[in-house]
Amino acid sequence: MFALIKGFGKGRGAQSAPGFAVSARDGHVLAGDVTPPRFAATILTAAYLSAAGIYGMVVGGHTNSVLQAITARSGFAIEDVRMAGNKETSDIDVLDKLQLDGWTSLIGFNAEAARQRIASMPWVDSVSVRKIYPDAIEVSIVEKKPLAIWQHGSELSLVDLAGKIIVPFRQERYATLPLFIGAGANDRAPAFMAEIAKTPELSSRVKAFIRIADRRWDLRLENGVTIRLPEFGEEAAISEIVAIDAEQGILSRDLVAVDMRLDDRIVVKLTPEAVMRRNAALTEQAKKTGQRDKRT
Repeated sequence: MFALIKGFGKGRGAQSAPGFAVSARDGHVLAGDVTPPRFAATILTAAYLSAAGIYGMVVGGHTNSVLQAITARSGFAIEDVRMAGNKETSDIDVLDKLQLDGWTSLIGFNAEAARQRIASMPWVDSVSVRKIYPDAIEVSIVEKKPLAIWQHGSELSLVDLAGKIIVPFRQERYATLPLFIGAGANDRAPAFMAEIAKTPELSSRVKAFIRIADRRWDLRLENGVTIRLPEFGEEAAISEIVAIDAEQGILSRDLVAVDMRLDDRIVVKLTPEAVMRRNAALTEQAKKTGQRDKRT
């Protein structure tokens, strides 16, 4: 039992007796036998160990790992990954960027960090990563569209609509894409393709776009004829050669090249076979002319 004893211990030399709790507050003393609660030592030990564990977890930077483990075992472990839009990017590569270990918790999963990792993949143009509670992730990818094949030195690369390299060219299904050759050709490919597309009767016949010294273009046609465009005024030159071809079919003749670089003339270069036929024709004509001269 406890007894409230007023005035006890008012003196300067007052001391607590063994087995008593003494309080001199307001001149009252609470005295009696002190009995600790049941399991107090166990509770205090558990509280101490918990506090020490939390402190160590925070100081050691393991908070997220512990949160992952607790929430994963509470029914929030990621069990379903839904992907959309990835044709060139494999599911396995995307899963690797998500960095799931089988016990990853949806609550502790960092969707933005995963989105940034996936966005760094070569074919990915944009991507969103969403958490769908309680146990799913949705990954939606928009991939880059290849515009052309770019040959730079001995390397072949696929370039996107901005002329930037996507990946090395290895997929045969893209072999029909336009071929751009030379330094700087990839950067200027989108704008030049848009310009040449204005004359479909010519653009449909172009096999390769060749950048010369990063100053001007040559057009290699599917029949082997090369159109040499000027450094300036290439649009007018294209319109002119299209008009001449419509009238005379010049691009279907036995030519190696049609040179449009001079302002006042068009220079054509014949194929070796055409040169031989022309020389033979000139020789035959000279013979006939000489025979007529002898008769006269």
